[in-house]
Amino acid sequence: MNNHYLYAVKKAADYKICVNAHEAVRPTGLCRTYPNLIGNESARGTEYEAFGGSKPFHTTLLPFTRQIGGPMDYTPGIFDTQLSFLTGEHSFVHTTLAKQLALYLTMYSPLQMAADLPESYERYMDAFQFIKDVAVDWDDSKYLEAEPGDYITVARKAKGTNNWFVGGITDENARTSTFTLDFLEPRKQYVATLYADGKDADYESNPTSYQIKKGLVTNKTKISTKLARSGGFAMSIIEATPADKKMKKFK
Repeated sequence: MNNHYLYAVKKAADYKICVNAHEAVRPTGLCRTYPNLIGNESARGTEYEAFGGSKPFHTTLLPFTRQIGGPMDYTPGIFDTQLSFLTGEHSFVHTTLAKQLALYLTMYSPLQMAADLPESYERYMDAFQFIKDVAVDWDDSKYLEAEPGDYITVARKAKGTNNWFVGGITDENARTSTFTLDFLEPRKQYVATLYADGKDADYESNPTSYQIKKGLVTNKTKISTKLARSGGFAMSIIEATPADKKMKKFK
Protein backbone atom coordinates (compact mmCIF):
# COMPACT_ATOMS: atom_id res chain seq x y z
CA MET A 1 0.00 0.00 0.00
CA ASN A 2 2.90 2.37 0.73
CA ASN A 3 4.30 1.63 -2.70
CA HIS A 4 0.92 2.26 -4.30
CA TYR A 5 0.51 5.72 -2.77
CA LEU A 6 4.04 6.70 -3.77
CA TYR A 7 3.44 5.41 -7.31
CA ALA A 8 0.21 7.41 -7.58
CA VAL A 9 1.88 10.66 -6.48
CA LYS A 10 4.84 10.18 -8.85
CA LYS A 11 2.68 9.22 -11.81
CA ALA A 12 0.37 12.18 -11.17
CA ALA A 13 3.42 14.48 -11.16
CA ASP A 14 4.35 13.22 -14.63
CA TYR A 15 0.99 14.51 -15.87
CA LYS A 16 0.99 17.69 -13.73
CA ILE A 17 -1.97 16.44 -11.68
CA CYS A 18 -2.40 17.36 -8.01
CA VAL A 19 -3.20 14.70 -5.42
CA ASN A 20 -5.25 15.03 -2.23
CA ALA A 21 -5.19 11.55 -0.69
CA HIS A 22 -7.54 10.16 1.95
CA GLU A 23 -7.03 6.98 4.00
CA ALA A 24 -3.31 7.18 3.19
CA VAL A 25 -0.45 6.51 5.61
CA ARG A 26 0.91 9.56 7.40
CA PRO A 27 3.19 11.55 5.07
CA THR A 28 6.75 12.30 6.18
CA GLY A 29 7.55 15.38 4.13
CA LEU A 30 6.89 13.72 0.76
CA CYS A 31 5.19 16.92 -0.44
CA ARG A 32 8.60 18.63 -0.44
CA THR A 33 9.84 16.20 -3.09
CA TYR A 34 6.50 16.03 -4.91
CA PRO A 35 4.70 19.36 -4.34
CA ASN A 36 1.77 18.08 -6.40
CA LEU A 37 0.85 16.16 -3.21
CA ILE A 38 -1.11 19.15 -1.93
CA GLY A 39 -2.89 17.41 0.95
CA ASN A 40 -3.46 14.17 2.81
CA GLU A 41 -5.98 13.06 5.40
CA SER A 42 -3.83 10.43 7.12
CA ALA A 43 -5.32 10.94 10.59
CA ARG A 44 -8.76 11.06 12.12
CA GLY A 45 -10.63 13.76 10.20
CA THR A 46 -13.80 15.64 11.07
CA GLU A 47 -16.06 12.63 10.48
CA TYR A 48 -14.52 10.87 13.50
CA GLU A 49 -15.83 13.62 15.76
CA ALA A 50 -19.35 12.69 14.68
CA PHE A 51 -18.61 8.97 15.07
CA GLY A 52 -17.64 9.62 18.70
CA GLY A 53 -14.01 8.66 18.19
CA SER A 54 -12.35 12.08 18.54
CA LYS A 55 -12.49 14.31 21.59
CA PRO A 56 -12.43 18.14 21.66
CA PHE A 57 -8.66 18.22 22.27
CA HIS A 58 -7.93 16.26 19.06
CA THR A 59 -7.50 19.31 16.82
CA THR A 60 -5.19 20.99 19.34
CA LEU A 61 -2.78 18.03 19.03
CA LEU A 62 -2.71 17.51 15.26
CA PRO A 63 -0.57 20.59 14.42
CA PHE A 64 2.19 19.10 16.60
CA THR A 65 1.90 15.49 15.38
CA ARG A 66 0.31 14.65 12.04
CA GLN A 67 0.86 18.06 10.44
CA ILE A 68 4.64 17.91 10.85
CA GLY A 69 4.55 15.51 7.88
CA GLY A 70 2.68 17.90 5.58
CA PRO A 71 -0.69 19.58 4.91
CA MET A 72 -3.80 17.85 6.25
CA ASP A 73 -7.22 17.75 4.62
CA TYR A 74 -9.34 17.87 7.78
CA THR A 75 -12.56 18.91 5.95
CA PRO A 76 -13.51 21.89 8.17
CA GLY A 77 -16.51 24.17 7.98
CA ILE A 78 -19.27 22.18 9.72
CA PHE A 79 -22.02 24.57 10.85
CA ASP A 80 -24.82 22.09 11.63
CA THR A 81 -23.08 19.87 14.17
CA GLN A 82 -26.15 17.84 15.19
CA LEU A 83 -26.21 14.85 12.83
CA SER A 84 -29.14 12.83 14.17
CA PHE A 85 -31.15 13.75 11.06
CA LEU A 86 -28.62 11.74 9.04
CA THR A 87 -27.75 8.88 11.36
CA GLY A 88 -30.92 8.44 13.41
CA GLU A 89 -28.74 8.45 16.53
CA HIS A 90 -27.48 11.10 18.93
CA SER A 91 -24.39 11.91 16.89
CA PHE A 92 -22.73 15.33 16.78
CA VAL A 93 -19.48 17.07 15.89
CA HIS A 94 -17.64 18.11 19.06
CA THR A 95 -17.17 21.78 18.20
CA THR A 96 -18.79 25.19 18.09
CA LEU A 97 -19.46 26.97 14.82
CA ALA A 98 -16.73 29.53 15.56
CA LYS A 99 -14.19 26.76 16.15
CA GLN A 100 -14.96 25.39 12.69
CA LEU A 101 -13.97 28.76 11.21
CA ALA A 102 -10.73 28.73 13.20
CA LEU A 103 -9.73 25.35 11.74
CA TYR A 104 -9.07 27.03 8.39
CA LEU A 105 -6.05 28.59 10.13
CA THR A 106 -4.94 25.99 12.65
CA MET A 107 -5.17 23.04 10.19
CA TYR A 108 -2.97 24.04 7.26
CA SER A 109 -3.90 22.85 3.79
CA PRO A 110 -3.63 24.64 0.42
CA LEU A 111 -6.82 22.81 -0.61
CA GLN A 112 -9.70 23.55 1.76
CA MET A 113 -13.34 22.54 1.81
CA ALA A 114 -16.64 24.00 2.85
CA ALA A 115 -17.68 20.59 4.13
CA ASP A 116 -21.30 21.15 5.22
CA LEU A 117 -24.57 21.14 3.26
CA PRO A 118 -25.49 24.34 1.36
CA GLU A 119 -28.67 24.77 3.41
CA SER A 120 -26.59 24.76 6.61
CA TYR A 121 -24.60 27.75 5.33
CA GLU A 122 -27.72 29.58 4.15
CA ARG A 123 -28.81 29.91 7.79
CA TYR A 124 -25.55 31.59 8.82
CA MET A 125 -24.41 33.61 5.83
CA ASP A 126 -22.74 36.28 7.98
CA ALA A 127 -20.47 33.61 9.48
CA PHE A 128 -19.99 31.95 6.08
CA GLN A 129 -18.42 35.23 4.93
CA PHE A 130 -15.22 34.19 6.71
CA ILE A 131 -14.99 31.02 4.63
CA LYS A 132 -15.41 33.16 1.51
CA ASP A 133 -12.68 35.56 2.64
CA VAL A 134 -10.03 33.29 4.14
CA ALA A 135 -7.00 32.44 2.02
CA VAL A 136 -5.69 28.90 1.52
CA ASP A 137 -1.96 29.54 1.20
CA TRP A 138 0.38 31.83 3.04
CA ASP A 139 3.56 33.90 2.91
CA ASP A 140 4.10 33.82 6.67
CA SER A 141 2.76 32.11 9.79
CA LYS A 142 3.02 33.12 13.44
CA TYR A 143 2.11 30.78 16.29
CA LEU A 144 0.90 33.23 18.92
CA GLU A 145 0.14 30.80 21.76
CA ALA A 146 -0.11 27.05 22.12
CA GLU A 147 -0.13 24.15 24.54
CA PRO A 148 -0.44 20.78 22.75
CA GLY A 149 -3.69 19.10 23.76
CA ASP A 150 -5.12 22.31 25.24
CA TYR A 151 -5.17 25.25 22.79
CA ILE A 152 -3.48 26.86 19.79
CA THR A 153 -3.71 30.30 18.14
CA VAL A 154 -2.18 30.93 14.71
CA ALA A 155 -1.84 34.08 12.56
CA ARG A 156 -1.15 33.71 8.82
CA LYS A 157 -0.39 36.27 6.12
CA ALA A 158 -2.30 35.59 2.90
CA LYS A 159 -0.04 34.90 -0.04
CA GLY A 160 0.79 37.95 -2.14
CA THR A 161 -1.16 40.39 0.08
CA ASN A 162 -0.85 42.43 3.29
CA ASN A 163 -3.93 40.70 4.73
CA TRP A 164 -3.74 38.48 7.80
CA PHE A 165 -6.06 35.87 9.26
CA VAL A 166 -6.02 34.55 12.83
CA GLY A 167 -7.60 31.42 14.27
CA GLY A 168 -7.67 30.03 17.78
CA ILE A 169 -9.18 26.85 19.24
CA THR A 170 -9.43 25.20 22.64
CA ASP A 171 -10.14 21.75 24.07
CA GLU A 172 -13.06 20.81 26.34
CA ASN A 173 -12.16 23.68 28.66
CA ALA A 174 -13.32 27.26 28.12
CA ARG A 175 -10.53 29.86 28.12
CA THR A 176 -9.65 33.44 27.18
CA SER A 177 -7.20 34.12 24.36
CA THR A 178 -5.15 37.31 24.64
CA PHE A 179 -2.56 38.50 22.12
CA THR A 180 -1.21 41.61 20.40
CA LEU A 181 -1.33 42.22 16.64
CA ASP A 182 2.38 43.15 16.60
CA PHE A 183 2.92 41.11 13.44
CA LEU A 184 1.07 43.76 11.41
CA GLU A 185 2.99 46.38 9.47
CA PRO A 186 3.72 49.47 11.62
CA ARG A 187 1.92 52.76 10.91
CA LYS A 188 -0.81 51.04 8.92
CA GLN A 189 -4.47 50.54 9.72
CA TYR A 190 -6.46 47.40 9.08
CA VAL A 191 -10.12 46.41 9.28
CA ALA A 192 -10.48 43.49 11.68
CA THR A 193 -13.57 41.27 11.70
CA LEU A 194 -13.80 38.86 14.64
CA TYR A 195 -16.02 35.77 14.55
CA ALA A 196 -16.20 34.51 18.14
CA ASP A 197 -18.23 32.19 20.34
CA GLY A 198 -21.38 33.77 21.73
CA LYS A 199 -21.71 34.36 25.47
CA ASP A 200 -23.91 31.26 25.80
CA ALA A 201 -22.01 29.08 23.31
CA ASP A 202 -21.24 25.47 24.23
CA TYR A 203 -20.22 22.63 21.94
CA GLU A 204 -22.83 20.31 23.45
CA SER A 205 -25.80 22.54 24.27
CA ASN A 206 -25.49 25.61 22.00
CA PRO A 207 -22.83 25.17 19.28
CA THR A 208 -24.23 27.73 16.82
CA SER A 209 -24.07 30.71 19.18
CA TYR A 210 -21.59 33.24 17.80
CA GLN A 211 -20.96 36.97 17.61
CA ILE A 212 -19.25 39.17 15.02
CA LYS A 213 -17.32 42.37 15.84
CA LYS A 214 -15.64 44.77 13.43
CA GLY A 215 -13.30 47.77 13.72
CA LEU A 216 -9.95 49.38 12.93
CA VAL A 217 -6.74 47.88 14.34
CA THR A 218 -2.99 48.53 14.18
CA ASN A 219 0.10 46.56 15.19
CA LYS A 220 -0.39 47.89 18.74
CA THR A 221 -3.95 46.60 19.17
CA LYS A 222 -4.44 43.99 21.89
CA ILE A 223 -7.13 41.34 21.35
CA SER A 224 -8.88 39.46 24.15
CA THR A 225 -11.66 37.02 23.33
CA LYS A 226 -13.40 34.21 25.19
CA LEU A 227 -13.56 30.67 23.81
CA ALA A 228 -16.37 28.35 24.88
CA ARG A 229 -15.84 24.68 25.68
CA SER A 230 -14.41 23.17 22.48
CA GLY A 231 -14.82 26.62 21.00
CA GLY A 232 -12.74 29.01 18.98
CA PHE A 233 -12.52 32.27 17.09
CA ALA A 234 -11.47 33.46 13.65
CA MET A 235 -10.40 36.91 12.55
CA SER A 236 -9.82 38.52 9.17
CA ILE A 237 -7.47 41.53 9.15
CA ILE A 238 -7.69 43.39 5.83
CA GLU A 239 -5.61 46.45 4.95
CA ALA A 240 -7.83 49.53 5.34
CA THR A 241 -8.87 51.70 2.41
CA PRO A 242 -9.25 55.51 2.78
CA ALA A 243 -13.02 55.02 3.18
CA ASP A 244 -12.49 52.45 5.96
CA LYS A 245 -10.50 54.89 8.09
CA LYS A 246 -13.72 56.58 9.22
CA MET A 247 -14.61 53.35 11.04
CA LYS A 248 -14.41 53.09 14.83
CA LYS A 249 -11.47 51.41 16.51
CA PHE A 250 -11.83 47.74 17.39
CA LYS A 251 -12.88 47.15 21.01
